[in-house]
Amino acid sequence: MSLNADEIERYARHLVLPEIGGPGQQALKRARVLVVGAGGLGAPLLQYLAAAGIGHIGIVDDDVVSLSNLQRQTLYGSADIGARKAVAAAGFIKRLNPHVAVEEHVTRIDPHNARALIAFYDVVAEGSDNFATRYAVSDACFLERKPLVTAALGRFDGSLTTIRAHETGADGRPNPTYRCLFPQEPPPGAVAPCAEAGVLGALAGVLGSLMALEVIRAVTGFGEPLVRKLLLVDAMTMRFETLRYAWDAGNGLNGEGRQ
Repeated sequence: MSLNADEIERYARHLVLPEIGGPGQQALKRARVLVVGAGGLGAPLLQYLAAAGIGHIGIVDDDVVSLSNLQRQTLYGSADIGARKAVAAAGFIKRLNPHVAVEEHVTRIDPHNARALIAFYDVVAEGSDNFATRYAVSDACFLERKPLVTAALGRFDGSLTTIRAHETGADGRPNPTYRCLFPQEPPPGAVAPCAEAGVLGALAGVLGSLMALEVIRAVTGFGEPLVRKLLLVDAMTMRFETLRYAWDAGNGLNGEGRQ
């Protein structure tokens, strides 16, 4: 898949990077990426994926833009209040980069539709605000054999990891699933929603941008992805820490007896 003259100029700063170059940019153009959640994490993620030249982006979100979103969801403006996020985000992407095809899925992803939505994409990036969606997406990615980049936000902290549970590592053991990292969903009320706890707006931009970087690395193959590693970001101390985690033989998705 060749690049035209406009694309060569648009992506010039990628093309001069030996780690990306022409082959990497063409891989980005061929790639199909599904973004689950067009909110605090999804907004910066979508901007950078579109700017990077991902050829086909799908957006899953059933929410509408509200005034309180604009403190951190810089994809939208005041004129978008009341609009469907997936539709408004698609409009932004088309204005930013006409070479990107966008597919809007104005729906909530759940265990019943997750596999059907994910099946036609190469990489999935999930930045939703609830555990039910995270489990549904991560389980479907395992079953459909798709790499997953997933992140979460707290008040002044965030986390990010890449999950390739459908593959084995260099040690011959399966890569961990999301359920190896978080075996079960916290009880209702254990984690306060953003509207109650609050969130630092700029932190969403940091984590969303890091998600985009992980997706670009997954597509082009440069660098070392966050597989088996959980990146923790603490905005109070400006500290970045990486923890390692492993496959749990007792997990309910690809544990022993279920492979």
